[in-house]
Amino acid sequence: MPRCSRPTGRAPCLGAAPPAASPAGARTRPRPAGPSFAELAAVYGARKMEAYGRFLALLVSALLVGFVSVIFSLVWVFHYREGLSWDGSVREFNWHPVLIITGFVFIQGIAIIVYRLPWTWKCSKVLMKFIHAGLNTIAMILVIVSMVAVFEYHNAGNIPNMYSLHSWIGLAAVIFYSVQLFLGFAVLLLPFAPVSLRRAVMPIHVYSGLTIFATVIATALMGITEKLIFALRSNPAYSESPPEATLVNCLGVLLVIFGILILWMASRPYWKRPPEENAKALLTTGGTPEGTEAESTMTDGGNADKSDLRINSEAARKQNLKLDEAGQRSTM
Repeated sequence: MPRCSRPTGRAPCLGAAPPAASPAGARTRPRPAGPSFAELAAVYGARKMEAYGRFLALLVSALLVGFVSVIFSLVWVFHYREGLSWDGSVREFNWHPVLIITGFVFIQGIAIIVYRLPWTWKCSKVLMKFIHAGLNTIAMILVIVSMVAVFEYHNAGNIPNMYSLHSWIGLAAVIFYSVQLFLGFAVLLLPFAPVSLRRAVMPIHVYSGLTIFATVIATALMGITEKLIFALRSNPAYSESPPEATLVNCLGVLLVIFGILILWMASRPYWKRPPEENAKALLTTGGTPEGTEAESTMTDGGNADKSDLRINSEAARKQNLKLDEAGQRSTM
Protein backbone atom coordinates (compact mmCIF):
# COMPACT_ATOMS: atom_id res chain seq x y z
CA MET A 1 0.00 0.00 0.00
CA PRO A 2 1.27 3.51 -0.74
CA ARG A 3 2.48 5.48 2.24
CA CYS A 4 0.92 8.87 2.85
CA SER A 5 3.07 11.54 4.50
CA ARG A 6 0.56 14.35 4.38
CA PRO A 7 -0.44 15.90 7.70
CA THR A 8 -3.75 15.01 9.21
CA GLY A 9 -6.60 17.18 7.95
CA ARG A 10 -5.22 17.55 4.35
CA ALA A 11 -6.67 15.85 1.27
CA PRO A 12 -5.80 12.14 0.96
CA CYS A 13 -2.75 11.36 -1.09
CA LEU A 14 -2.90 9.53 -4.37
CA GLY A 15 -3.40 5.82 -4.02
CA ALA A 16 -4.90 6.03 -0.57
CA ALA A 17 -8.09 4.19 0.03
CA PRO A 18 -11.12 6.50 -0.20
CA PRO A 19 -13.24 6.88 2.89
CA ALA A 20 -16.03 4.41 3.22
CA ALA A 21 -19.35 5.68 1.98
CA SER A 22 -21.98 6.29 4.60
CA PRO A 23 -24.98 3.99 4.52
CA ALA A 24 -28.19 5.43 3.19
CA GLY A 25 -30.02 7.44 5.80
CA ALA A 26 -27.05 7.63 8.18
CA ARG A 27 -25.58 10.93 9.37
CA THR A 28 -22.62 12.10 7.35
CA ARG A 29 -21.18 13.99 10.37
CA PRO A 30 -21.72 11.98 13.56
CA ARG A 31 -21.88 14.22 16.59
CA PRO A 32 -19.39 13.47 19.34
CA ALA A 33 -20.87 12.56 22.66
CA GLY A 34 -21.47 15.57 24.87
CA PRO A 35 -23.44 16.60 27.94
CA SER A 36 -27.18 16.63 27.52
CA PHE A 37 -29.40 19.56 28.28
CA ALA A 38 -30.34 17.96 31.59
CA GLU A 39 -26.67 17.60 32.55
CA LEU A 40 -25.90 21.19 31.63
CA ALA A 41 -28.89 22.38 33.64
CA ALA A 42 -27.78 20.28 36.62
CA VAL A 43 -24.24 21.66 36.44
CA TYR A 44 -25.58 25.18 36.20
CA GLY A 45 -27.86 24.62 39.17
CA ALA A 46 -24.99 23.21 41.22
CA ARG A 47 -22.85 26.22 40.35
CA LYS A 48 -25.68 28.54 41.35
CA MET A 49 -26.06 26.88 44.73
CA GLU A 50 -22.41 26.33 45.54
CA ALA A 51 -22.41 29.44 47.74
CA TYR A 52 -25.71 28.58 49.44
CA GLY A 53 -24.08 28.37 52.86
CA ARG A 54 -22.56 31.83 52.54
CA PHE A 55 -25.83 33.28 51.32
CA LEU A 56 -27.74 31.73 54.21
CA ALA A 57 -25.22 33.11 56.71
CA LEU A 58 -25.48 36.59 55.20
CA LEU A 59 -29.28 36.40 55.11
CA VAL A 60 -29.54 35.40 58.77
CA SER A 61 -27.06 38.13 59.70
CA ALA A 62 -29.02 40.74 57.76
CA LEU A 63 -32.33 39.71 59.33
CA LEU A 64 -30.79 39.74 62.79
CA VAL A 65 -29.13 43.14 62.32
CA GLY A 66 -32.31 44.64 60.84
CA PHE A 67 -34.49 43.28 63.64
CA VAL A 68 -32.09 44.55 66.31
CA SER A 69 -32.10 47.96 64.61
CA VAL A 70 -35.89 48.15 64.94
CA ILE A 71 -35.62 47.09 68.61
CA PHE A 72 -32.99 49.79 69.24
CA SER A 73 -35.25 52.44 67.73
CA LEU A 74 -38.10 51.38 70.01
CA VAL A 75 -35.84 51.36 73.07
CA TRP A 76 -34.64 54.82 72.11
CA VAL A 77 -38.08 56.41 71.85
CA PHE A 78 -39.66 54.59 74.81
CA HIS A 79 -36.76 54.74 77.26
CA TYR A 80 -35.25 58.12 76.38
CA ARG A 81 -37.81 60.06 74.28
CA GLU A 82 -41.17 59.71 76.13
CA GLY A 83 -42.72 57.01 73.93
CA LEU A 84 -45.23 57.17 71.07
CA SER A 85 -48.47 59.09 70.67
CA TRP A 86 -50.44 61.06 68.06
CA ASP A 87 -51.10 64.36 69.80
CA GLY A 88 -48.77 66.81 68.09
CA SER A 89 -46.13 66.49 70.80
CA VAL A 90 -42.63 65.06 70.61
CA ARG A 91 -44.22 61.63 71.09
CA GLU A 92 -45.83 62.01 67.67
CA PHE A 93 -42.47 62.93 66.18
CA ASN A 94 -41.07 59.69 67.61
CA TRP A 95 -43.12 57.77 65.05
CA HIS A 96 -40.80 59.19 62.40
CA PRO A 97 -37.56 57.36 63.28
CA VAL A 98 -39.36 54.15 64.25
CA LEU A 99 -41.35 53.90 61.00
CA ILE A 100 -38.46 55.00 58.81
CA ILE A 101 -36.16 52.33 60.25
CA THR A 102 -38.91 49.69 60.15
CA GLY A 103 -40.31 50.43 56.71
CA PHE A 104 -37.85 52.46 54.66
CA VAL A 105 -34.80 50.50 55.82
CA PHE A 106 -35.72 47.04 57.10
CA ILE A 107 -38.75 46.13 54.94
CA GLN A 108 -37.30 47.75 51.82
CA GLY A 109 -34.09 45.77 52.33
CA ILE A 110 -36.02 42.50 52.56
CA ALA A 111 -37.98 43.44 49.42
CA ILE A 112 -34.72 43.96 47.54
CA ILE A 113 -33.39 40.45 48.23
CA VAL A 114 -36.68 38.54 48.12
CA TYR A 115 -35.83 37.21 44.64
CA ARG A 116 -32.56 35.80 45.97
CA LEU A 117 -34.14 33.43 48.50
CA PRO A 118 -33.34 29.92 47.18
CA TRP A 119 -36.47 28.30 48.61
CA THR A 120 -38.59 30.67 46.48
CA TRP A 121 -36.98 29.65 43.17
CA LYS A 122 -39.67 27.01 42.61
CA CYS A 123 -42.37 29.65 43.04
CA SER A 124 -43.83 31.46 40.09
CA LYS A 125 -41.94 34.59 39.09
CA VAL A 126 -45.28 36.43 38.99
CA LEU A 127 -45.93 35.47 42.62
CA MET A 128 -42.50 36.75 43.62
CA LYS A 129 -43.18 40.01 41.80
CA PHE A 130 -46.36 40.50 43.83
CA ILE A 131 -44.47 39.77 47.06
CA HIS A 132 -41.74 42.23 46.07
CA ALA A 133 -44.32 44.89 45.20
CA GLY A 134 -46.32 44.18 48.36
CA LEU A 135 -43.34 44.63 50.65
CA ASN A 136 -42.42 47.89 48.95
CA THR A 137 -46.03 49.07 49.24
CA ILE A 138 -46.03 48.37 52.98
CA ALA A 139 -42.77 50.28 53.30
CA MET A 140 -44.25 53.19 51.35
CA ILE A 141 -47.30 53.34 53.64
CA LEU A 142 -45.10 53.44 56.75
CA VAL A 143 -42.97 56.18 55.18
CA ILE A 144 -46.03 58.32 54.43
CA VAL A 145 -47.26 57.95 58.03
CA SER A 146 -43.82 58.93 59.33
CA MET A 147 -43.75 62.01 57.09
CA VAL A 148 -47.19 63.09 58.27
CA ALA A 149 -46.08 62.69 61.89
CA VAL A 150 -43.01 64.89 61.51
CA PHE A 151 -44.84 67.64 59.59
CA GLU A 152 -47.68 67.72 62.13
CA TYR A 153 -45.19 67.93 64.99
CA HIS A 154 -43.34 70.80 63.32
CA ASN A 155 -46.54 72.68 62.54
CA ALA A 156 -47.89 72.21 66.09
CA GLY A 157 -44.66 73.54 67.59
CA ASN A 158 -44.11 76.32 65.01
CA ILE A 159 -40.90 74.63 63.88
CA PRO A 160 -39.78 75.38 60.29
CA ASN A 161 -40.08 72.58 57.78
CA MET A 162 -37.58 71.47 55.16
CA TYR A 163 -34.58 73.55 56.20
CA SER A 164 -31.97 70.86 56.88
CA LEU A 165 -29.98 68.67 54.52
CA HIS A 166 -31.59 65.64 56.17
CA SER A 167 -35.05 66.88 55.19
CA TRP A 168 -33.99 67.71 51.62
CA ILE A 169 -32.39 64.34 50.91
CA GLY A 170 -35.13 62.50 52.79
CA LEU A 171 -37.95 64.11 50.81
CA ALA A 172 -36.09 63.45 47.56
CA ALA A 173 -35.72 59.78 48.52
CA VAL A 174 -39.44 59.52 49.28
CA ILE A 175 -40.37 61.12 45.93
CA PHE A 176 -38.06 58.88 43.93
CA TYR A 177 -39.23 55.84 45.88
CA SER A 178 -42.87 56.61 45.04
CA VAL A 179 -41.97 57.05 41.35
CA GLN A 180 -40.03 53.78 41.47
CA LEU A 181 -43.01 52.00 43.01
CA PHE A 182 -45.45 53.43 40.46
CA LEU A 183 -43.30 52.51 37.47
CA GLY A 184 -42.72 49.05 38.92
CA PHE A 185 -46.47 48.46 39.08
CA ALA A 186 -47.27 50.05 35.71
CA VAL A 187 -44.44 48.61 33.62
CA LEU A 188 -43.07 45.49 35.31
CA LEU A 189 -45.95 44.02 37.30
CA LEU A 190 -49.09 44.63 35.26
CA PRO A 191 -49.14 42.79 31.90
CA PHE A 192 -49.88 45.80 29.70
CA ALA A 193 -46.45 47.25 28.91
CA PRO A 194 -44.68 45.97 25.77
CA VAL A 195 -41.70 43.69 26.20
CA SER A 196 -39.30 46.24 24.71
CA LEU A 197 -40.33 48.79 27.34
CA ARG A 198 -39.87 46.26 30.15
CA ARG A 199 -36.42 45.36 28.93
CA ALA A 200 -35.47 49.03 28.79
CA VAL A 201 -36.87 49.86 32.24
CA MET A 202 -35.55 46.81 34.13
CA PRO A 203 -31.86 47.87 34.48
CA ILE A 204 -32.98 51.36 35.51
CA HIS A 205 -35.38 49.86 38.04
CA VAL A 206 -32.67 47.70 39.58
CA TYR A 207 -30.06 50.47 39.73
CA SER A 208 -32.44 53.10 41.08
CA GLY A 209 -33.75 50.70 43.73
CA LEU A 210 -30.27 50.06 45.10
CA THR A 211 -29.43 53.77 44.90
CA ILE A 212 -32.57 54.77 46.80
CA PHE A 213 -31.87 52.17 49.48
CA ALA A 214 -28.31 53.44 49.98
CA THR A 215 -29.60 57.02 50.07
CA VAL A 216 -32.16 56.09 52.73
CA ILE A 217 -29.42 54.62 54.92
CA ALA A 218 -27.36 57.81 54.61
CA THR A 219 -30.41 59.99 55.32
CA ALA A 220 -31.30 57.96 58.41
CA LEU A 221 -27.78 58.45 59.75
CA MET A 222 -28.08 62.21 59.22
CA GLY A 223 -31.49 62.23 60.92
CA ILE A 224 -30.54 60.38 64.10
CA THR A 225 -27.39 62.49 64.45
CA GLU A 226 -29.40 65.68 63.99
CA LYS A 227 -31.91 64.54 66.61
CA LEU A 228 -29.16 63.78 69.13
CA ILE A 229 -27.53 67.17 68.60
CA PHE A 230 -30.84 68.95 69.22
CA ALA A 231 -31.94 66.77 72.14
CA LEU A 232 -28.62 66.47 74.01
CA ARG A 233 -27.46 70.05 74.31
CA SER A 234 -26.77 69.93 78.04
CA ASN A 235 -27.18 67.78 81.13
CA PRO A 236 -25.83 65.64 79.59
CA ALA A 237 -24.41 66.97 76.36
CA TYR A 238 -23.94 64.82 73.27
CA SER A 239 -20.18 65.36 73.49
CA GLU A 240 -20.14 63.65 76.89
CA SER A 241 -21.31 60.36 75.32
CA PRO A 242 -24.29 59.65 77.59
CA PRO A 243 -26.04 56.25 77.35
CA GLU A 244 -28.63 57.60 74.91
CA ALA A 245 -25.91 58.83 72.56
CA THR A 246 -24.11 55.49 72.76
CA LEU A 247 -27.32 53.60 72.01
CA VAL A 248 -28.18 55.75 68.99
CA ASN A 249 -24.63 55.65 67.66
CA CYS A 250 -24.79 51.86 67.85
CA LEU A 251 -28.10 52.05 66.01
CA GLY A 252 -26.37 53.97 63.23
CA VAL A 253 -23.64 51.33 62.99
CA LEU A 254 -26.29 48.61 62.72
CA LEU A 255 -27.99 50.47 59.88
CA VAL A 256 -24.71 50.68 57.99
CA ILE A 257 -24.04 46.95 58.49
CA PHE A 258 -27.56 46.09 57.37
CA GLY A 259 -27.16 48.21 54.24
CA ILE A 260 -23.82 46.58 53.39
CA LEU A 261 -25.24 43.07 53.77
CA ILE A 262 -28.29 43.81 51.62
CA LEU A 263 -26.31 45.52 48.87
CA TRP A 264 -23.76 42.70 48.81
CA MET A 265 -26.40 40.00 48.47
CA ALA A 266 -28.28 41.98 45.83
CA SER A 267 -25.20 42.66 43.70
CA ARG A 268 -23.77 39.12 43.45
CA PRO A 269 -24.67 37.65 40.02
CA TYR A 270 -24.27 34.02 41.19
CA TRP A 271 -27.07 34.49 43.71
CA LYS A 272 -29.61 35.57 41.13
CA ARG A 273 -32.78 33.58 40.58
CA PRO A 274 -31.72 30.74 38.21
CA PRO A 275 -33.69 29.18 35.32
CA GLU A 276 -33.72 25.60 36.68
CA GLU A 277 -37.49 25.43 36.67
CA ASN A 278 -37.48 26.51 33.04
CA ALA A 279 -35.02 23.70 32.26
CA LYS A 280 -37.15 21.10 34.06
CA ALA A 281 -40.21 22.13 32.07
CA LEU A 282 -38.28 21.83 28.82
CA LEU A 283 -37.08 18.34 29.72
CA THR A 284 -40.49 17.02 30.66
CA THR A 285 -42.58 18.54 27.87
CA GLY A 286 -40.12 19.27 25.07
CA GLY A 287 -41.10 22.91 25.26
CA THR A 288 -42.06 25.65 27.61
CA PRO A 289 -45.53 25.30 29.12
CA GLU A 290 -47.71 28.32 29.32
CA GLY A 291 -46.62 30.56 32.13
CA THR A 292 -42.97 29.45 32.15
CA GLU A 293 -40.70 32.43 31.77
CA ALA A 294 -37.24 32.64 30.22
CA GLU A 295 -34.84 33.88 32.85
CA SER A 296 -31.89 36.08 32.06
CA THR A 297 -29.84 34.97 35.03
CA MET A 298 -27.43 33.06 32.79
CA THR A 299 -25.95 36.47 32.04
CA ASP A 300 -24.33 39.04 34.30
CA GLY A 301 -26.37 41.15 36.67
CA GLY A 302 -26.16 44.19 34.38
CA ASN A 303 -28.31 42.62 31.66
CA ALA A 304 -32.00 43.40 31.45
CA ASP A 305 -34.34 40.89 33.06
CA LYS A 306 -35.94 38.83 30.29
CA SER A 307 -38.04 36.74 32.61
CA ASP A 308 -41.23 38.24 31.17
CA LEU A 309 -40.54 36.83 27.68
CA ARG A 310 -42.61 33.73 27.03
CA ILE A 311 -40.90 31.25 24.71
CA ASN A 312 -42.79 28.77 22.58
CA SER A 313 -41.82 25.17 21.98
CA GLU A 314 -39.83 25.95 18.84
CA ALA A 315 -37.68 28.49 20.67
CA ALA A 316 -37.18 25.98 23.46
CA ARG A 317 -35.96 23.34 20.99
CA LYS A 318 -33.52 25.86 19.51
CA GLN A 319 -32.23 26.66 22.99
CA ASN A 320 -31.87 22.95 23.70
CA LEU A 321 -29.91 22.46 20.48
CA LYS A 322 -27.69 25.45 21.23
CA LEU A 323 -26.81 24.14 24.69
CA ASP A 324 -26.20 20.67 23.27
CA GLU A 325 -23.82 22.06 20.65
CA ALA A 326 -22.05 24.06 23.35
CA GLY A 327 -21.60 20.88 25.33
CA GLN A 328 -20.20 19.12 22.28
CA ARG A 329 -17.67 21.86 21.68
CA SER A 330 -16.60 21.65 25.30
CA THR A 331 -15.74 17.96 24.87
CA MET A 332 -13.94 18.28 21.53
